[in-house]
Amino acid sequence: MNAAADGQIGLAVIVGAHGGIGAALLSALGTSPWQDQFSAVIGLGRRTTPALDLLDEASIMACAAHVAGLGRLGLLIDATGLLHDAQVQPEKSLRQIDPQSMARSFAINAIGPALLMKHFLPLLPRTGRPVFASLSAKVGSIGDNRLGGWYSYRASKAALNQLVHTAAIELQRRAPQAICVALHPGTVDTRLSTPFARTGLQVQSPAQAADALLRVIAGLTPADTGGFFSYQGEALPW
Repeated sequence: MNAAADGQIGLAVIVGAHGGIGAALLSALGTSPWQDQFSAVIGLGRRTTPALDLLDEASIMACAAHVAGLGRLGLLIDATGLLHDAQVQPEKSLRQIDPQSMARSFAINAIGPALLMKHFLPLLPRTGRPVFASLSAKVGSIGDNRLGGWYSYRASKAALNQLVHTAAIELQRRAPQAICVALHPGTVDTRLSTPFARTGLQVQSPAQAADALLRVIAGLTPADTGGFFSYQGEALPW
């Protein structure tokens, strides 16, 4: 998973480094077989220095400037996302839609990642095979939606997919070998998904999910840019 085909090794950045999947990705990139692929692995989040808060564009801009000063960016994985917290819960019906909760879901699941793309995609080099990957969710697929519910989460992840696809088109004009994709990590044993895990679902540990995602990223080609893929490497419907 070299950051560049010309042999130059770049930086790997994990945004959301203190979350379940983000922390596992950060750990995995520091061990074999991934540790030799990048010159450094950097974790960013609300508790890092510098801090990155998806709700604060100035912090995103400052972190992008910090990364730019460290060297060539070869990989950025956006491992952020919000399904529920003290203010937000997945809706089971239309009558449960709350505008403030929905706005918060969109701010974290769509607008925040869009700002990451705004400030970090310009750092991807024109040469090599740099990758920007944002963690989406299969429930954000409109074509795969057969159960309904979860309005805010589904819609905000669908918006994220569109933003990734659109940004990939613009990125390709500047850096034809660069890759910008949305990835579905599956059901992972984290604080985000555990309360909603159903019997019969395949639940992965964060370490298993991180390894699967890195293997998918390693297999991507420039022809895959703008796509939406599962942790098994399967192309998912929009």
